[in-house]
Amino acid sequence: MRQLRALQATFTVHGFHRNNYAISKLIAFCALSPHGNLSYASLLFNQIEMPNSFIYNTLIRAYSRSSQPHLALHYFDIMLRDENVTPQNHTFHFVLFACANAGWILLGRQMHCWVCKNGMILADGHIQTAVVRLYAGCKVMDDAHKTFDEIPYPDVVQWNVLMNGYARCNLASEALRVFRYMFVIGVEPDEFCVTTALMACAQSGALGQGKWIHEYIKKKSLDFDVFVGTALVDMYAKCGCLYLAVEVLEGMPKRNAFSWAAMIGGFAMHGYASEAIRCLERMQVEDGLKPDGVVLLGVLTACTHAGLQEEGLLLLDNMKARFGILPRHEHYSCVVDLLCRAGRWDDALARIRRMPMKPLASVWGAVLSSCRTHKNVELAELAVKELVQLDNGDIAEEAAAFVQLTNIYLSAEKGEEACKIRRMFGERGMNKPPGCSMIEVDGISNEFVSGDVSHKDLPQMLAILELLLPYLTTKPYH
Repeated sequence: MRQLRALQATFTVHGFHRNNYAISKLIAFCALSPHGNLSYASLLFNQIEMPNSFIYNTLIRAYSRSSQPHLALHYFDIMLRDENVTPQNHTFHFVLFACANAGWILLGRQMHCWVCKNGMILADGHIQTAVVRLYAGCKVMDDAHKTFDEIPYPDVVQWNVLMNGYARCNLASEALRVFRYMFVIGVEPDEFCVTTALMACAQSGALGQGKWIHEYIKKKSLDFDVFVGTALVDMYAKCGCLYLAVEVLEGMPKRNAFSWAAMIGGFAMHGYASEAIRCLERMQVEDGLKPDGVVLLGVLTACTHAGLQEEGLLLLDNMKARFGILPRHEHYSCVVDLLCRAGRWDDALARIRRMPMKPLASVWGAVLSSCRTHKNVELAELAVKELVQLDNGDIAEEAAAFVQLTNIYLSAEKGEEACKIRRMFGERGMNKPPGCSMIEVDGISNEFVSGDVSHKDLPQMLAILELLLPYLTTKPYH
């Protein structure tokens, strides 16, 4: 930027600051280069008398990918008012991306209607992808899939956008169904598609499908980069195959902090605290990598699951001095969970009071969970009270908290208090969050939700009841 400012001064001295082609190059560097300055690009734009479409598109593109996507719409609005320029296909692609980034579904629908009305969506693959990404990013997957189905010949990128949308909406089974359908119509997935599919396998515990994808990567000699390798480590770790996760990690040609975080998270999930701590040391010694907040959270989680109280407290207290990382809310929440599991509630409450930020649901949820194990009714009531008073709390979290409090009352033989909460559920129209389980059969992950019985399931339900009938008592079933 220092060199660019000197160059701009030279342009001004020789009168090139009135040349749109010359200024557009300066704006492109400021807006798109990682060494640029987007705010400075806006200042340069303000000095142009008649900006062309390239300059508009550059700023719209840059802001659509930034933390201020609303400014992309600001420059789009200025462009529409400018009689000397006309929006192009690229313009709408960037505007749709800004809507997706900001989560503006209504404005995004208007842009979708605009491009359909002008026939752009039929001829431009980038706009098609942007529309699918818009709906997927805003978690409107029905519209995302409908738009995808209207694309005559979707490319690999568009398949991946749809799969990624399902995965990010926690609809892993749908994501894997899309992945399998790619093979049915003869589309070969690339490294990005298999990474998304592996992420869906990790979510749903589809180990068989994940192993098949691993074999496919080997067979097709796909680029075994750090993203594919990390996705495999994460998938095997979350599916419980730690030895395969370690094998993949050791065989990766290059590893980053996310790779180690996935492995540490796997060890933490299964209670191997010493292995998680060893990975923290190895990533620094072997790969020269500095752990980030995610890695340290994984180590803290491992300490929590293994009951390593002193190690967890020492790590939290020395995060800033040793690693230069300021503890965030999730780190404090993990240590509160560690203390509560050990029954050290006074220490846990003292930690909560000393937190530099307001404690959120995860902190009081950790307190509440421990109260059921130790039958601490008084502290459970305090935790529920704090959870209900949270500004950003939602109905589902509130209902889950009251369900836990009911169970604590019952375990402490306080049936009258439990009945009061159940009556309150009915009066306030609250529902208990349904239980959910998943099982993989023949490589396909199946999800079962309590109380979810559709008409297509009726024959199977009748067959199951017929098998169970001889074992049921004559008493009414509740």
